[in-house]
Amino acid sequence: MEGVVINQKKILILGNLGYVGPELTKTLRKTYPDYHLTGYDCGFFSKFYTTNLFSPDNLLDCQLYGDVRKAENLELGQYDSIIALAAISNDPLGNKFEKVTMDVNCDSLVKIAVEAKKQGVKSFVFASSCSVYGFAEEGDRTETSDINPLTAYAKSKVKAEIELERIASSDFKVTCLRFATACGMSDRLRLDLVLNDFVACAIANNHIEILSDGQPWRPLINVKDMGRAIDWAMHRDSIDAFVLLNAGSNEWNYQVKELAEAVKKVFPSITVSINLNAAPDKRSYRVNFDKFKELAPNHQPEHSLKQTIIDLKEGLENIGFKDKEFRKSNLIRLNVINQLMEEEIVDNELYIRKKF
Repeated sequence: MEGVVINQKKILILGNLGYVGPELTKTLRKTYPDYHLTGYDCGFFSKFYTTNLFSPDNLLDCQLYGDVRKAENLELGQYDSIIALAAISNDPLGNKFEKVTMDVNCDSLVKIAVEAKKQGVKSFVFASSCSVYGFAEEGDRTETSDINPLTAYAKSKVKAEIELERIASSDFKVTCLRFATACGMSDRLRLDLVLNDFVACAIANNHIEILSDGQPWRPLINVKDMGRAIDWAMHRDSIDAFVLLNAGSNEWNYQVKELAEAVKKVFPSITVSINLNAAPDKRSYRVNFDKFKELAPNHQPEHSLKQTIIDLKEGLENIGFKDKEFRKSNLIRLNVINQLMEEEIVDNELYIRKKF
């Protein structure tokens, strides 16, 4: 059974100026117009809007800037719930900055959670990832399946889950959502995600080149539906102090080649090539989302794959996207970080320099 805790009014979103944050902000503001929403972010990606309309940041009551590794001055006790989106957000970044990935994605967020519990915060929602399953040949992965984290990013998520479970209690509920791979249009779009990349290729190059053999399995979730799951987690009335949950839908388990075929149905004139000689992808897993459907029946994903592709198409066309070399652009997270380092705005540990 689902319920809403009506006195939950002040929300802190850590890492709100990325890909997920704008859509989450819009979801919460629409659903709870009287809530006080605060964002906290280092701002690396804040200027990279992919919208011609109203900025979602203006829906916040307050925007704070800072690094979660240096968040000692946050007055956590004023918040009812904390949503932890902050992360070194993909495998290429995680591979290049392994220590930073563990510090940001796990150690710092756990430290914040510990302090939040001391100061009386009631709910902590952690954005984890289905990537913890790594490579799984047999059967759909459930929350009790063996995990096989293959990357620094996935390993950081696993450690954070373990540490957060230890501090969960009846008066400090912790919810870890193992999200499927994100996709879909956002006001701060990323094109280093598989479906988003395919749609960008279709628009800019009229061709999708699958670098693998197309066989790996991926569960996906529209970024807007991630906000619905977080809404449920923040308000859940389950008596369990700690909940670990795959967040997505069984219908959204696809092979990479199937995603390319779905894009081609929206862009009939494009061509698709598959590298049949590619080495097997080490990441391939199907995921079972039955528990999520049981616990959160009113917050299930609403978007279809076809509509997600159409939304991406329309969103990119609305901003005049035509960049054939988009993989070298600022819509790829690693490129932004590399540029910040080259211009000496951040150091080798991704701390913002005091002087630059």
